[in-house]
Parts: sequence; C-alpha cells; structure tokens
Amino acid sequence: MREVKIAPSILSADLRCLAREVEAVARAGADWIHVDVMDGHFVPNLTFGMPIVAALRRITSLPLDVHLMIEAPERYLEAFAQAGADRLIVHVEACPHLHRVIQGIRRLGLRAGVALNPATPLSALEEILPDVDQVLIMTVNPGFGGQAFIERMREKVRRARRMIDALDRPIELEVDGGVGPENASDLVEAGATVLVAGASIFEAPEGAEAALRRLRQAVENARIPRFP
Repeated sequence: MREVKIAPSILSADLRCLAREVEAVARAGADWIHVDVMDGHFVPNLTFGMPIVAALRRITSLPLDVHLMIEAPERYLEAFAQAGADRLIVHVEACPHLHRVIQGIRRLGLRAGVALNPATPLSALEEILPDVDQVLIMTVNPGFGGQAFIERMREKVRRARRMIDALDRPIELEVDGGVGPENASDLVEAGATVLVAGASIFEAPEGAEAALRRLRQAVENARIPRFP
C-alpha cells in the first residue's frame, strides 16, 4: 500500500490570515504545504515569491512543496532554498537544460521534481525520470486556481504511474488541478501519491479543516492498486 499525501495549495488561501489557514490544515492532517510560484510570463498570473516561502517557513514545520511556474527557474533555485523550500518542482517546458536544473536542485540538498502541462506528452519524462524525486501532472492549464479537472488527465496519471513503477524507485506522483473529494479516490486508484488541493480546501463552505478531513476520507476509501 502506498502512503498518499495531501498538499493544500495556498493559492486559494485567505492571505489576510495565512498563518491561521496553514495552522488549520496542519491540525487536520496536511502532509505538505504547496506553494504555486507564478511569474506572469510562463503562466498568465503573478503570485508568490521567496518572501512568502520564508514566511511559511516561520509558520509551519510541514515540508514546503514549491512549484516554480516560471521562466528560467535555475536563476532562483538557491534563493528559494535559502527561503526554506524543501522541494522544488520545475516545468519540463521551461527548462531546455532540464538535467542541469535538476542537478542544481539536488546540490542544494532539496528534493527535485518535474512538472508537465496537460498537453505535454509523458515521453518528455523518459530521459529525466531516473534523476527526480517526484513528477507533477498538471490536470488543469496552469495559471489560476479553481479550474475544473480535465477528465482525460486521469489516464495520463495512470500511464505515469506505470512509467515510475517500471523504474522501481520511490518517486512521488503528484496531481495538481481540480482535485477534490469527488475525484480523489479515482486519482489515488490511478496511482497518485500526492494530491494538491486548493479551492476544494480553502474555499469550502465548511472551512479548510473540515474540508481537508473530508478529502482524507475520500483518499482512505480508495482501493490502491498494485501495478506490475
């Protein structure tokens, strides 16, 4: 059985009371905190930078899963490491020298991950997969929170799981975009080991703490398969 982690994304949190929001999901059993860094170039939005990561590091001891949706991420690896990131994820589409970038993350002592946009084929992972700690499958087009899950990405997650298992390495398979209690079980059964959820947690009418517990229950109801 695989351990499934839940990583609430602060993209949908109320930044007026960020500490309270993070403390609420920590109480409810969050495993990581996911930070979506956007530069307005690689994706059409501007969000967080190193100061927010540094503030989160003071707020929580949970691992900070920092998703760099930015151009030329290699320029900022050290700064995010110094701010307190535990994991750095870069996009295949943004890194012409991807292996060098992954090596740079590892030299900083951080876990290294790669992300794929919905239209990017899994074949883009073939040469880098043995060198990473996690793969993030975008199940919406990156740039904004609260989007609807792209249904055909479920099969992409399943195929990514088979690629990872063929290597027999403990690589996390992360899913980001439109994740909530209604599809969490399906995604876990497809092979996901990390679920990023933003709006379904922080914008839930019942509050973030109750929403995360409901998401955890959906995960626990999943039948986690054994892949050949």
